Amino acid sequence: MLVVNARDAIADRVKGLAAGADDYLVKPFDLDELGARMRALIRHRAGRGESLVRYGELTLDPVGHQVTLAARAFALLEALMARLGAVLSKSQLDEKIYGWSEEIGSNTVEVYIHSLRKKLGADLIRTVRGLGYMVAKDA
Repeated sequence: MLVVNARDAIADRVKGLAAGADDYLVKPFDLDELGARMRALIRHRAGRGESLVRYGELTLDPVGHQVTLAARAFALLEALMARLGAVLSKSQLDEKIYGWSEEIGSNTVEVYIHSLRKKLGADLIRTVRGLGYMVAKDA
């Protein structure tokens, strides 16, 4: 519970916190501060001490409105989105996600495509049978 009050005396703050409040905010306040305090309370209620949410290779930053993918998943998505509407073959995508000295896994592209579809929506990456994968221009 967040107490918002015009009373700014230390005794009032202590009384509010002692009565069960998780935080105490004195009026007038900045809306950004109110939002930050509310997000902090939600995180703590959810059992998380930080604002980042991690799910497999995906990291979500609700404060910064950003999503971060693992390096190879990002490289694959970047390659597809850099050439919207173009079909990229499995071997072209392999080149984008592996370095020169790395051994290429036989189904790595398919695994990352499946993972990206699961995280970002099944319709984002299209399979073009016998040719490869693409992200449509008209998304």
